[in-house]
Amino acid sequence: QVQLVESGGGLVQAGDSLRLSCAASGRTFGSFALGWFRQAPGNEREFVASINWSGGRTRYADSVKGRFSISRDNAKNTVYLQMNDLKPEDTAVYYCAATRSVVVVPPSYDYWGQGTQVTVSS
Repeated sequence: QVQLVESGGGLVQAGDSLRLSCAASGRTFGSFALGWFRQAPGNEREFVASINWSGGRTRYADSVKGRFSISRDNAKNTVYLQMNDLKPEDTAVYYCAATRSVVVVPPSYDYWGQGTQVTVSS
């Protein structure tokens, strides 16, 4: 019903910036809460950031607060994750997720992208 496609990952050096994008299909994008998650090798998938349907409310994991910024463009059916001052510990596969919800941090997400690799070298 909803397909999510991430892009923008790559190999960067510590201190660099990257912007991830996640394009969604479907006409009801504006009613979805959106999130970014990441999973490093050997680790469980963890929450990074989320944004509510209007873009007016956001939440961040403590580990990225002040460095990452989530935003959305409902006209383009796209959610972004601006990542600044990247650290080697940010290395992971980053996934975007969506679910129909009015809260900024829904208990679960129904739709997931395939992921994009971010590698930060020291």
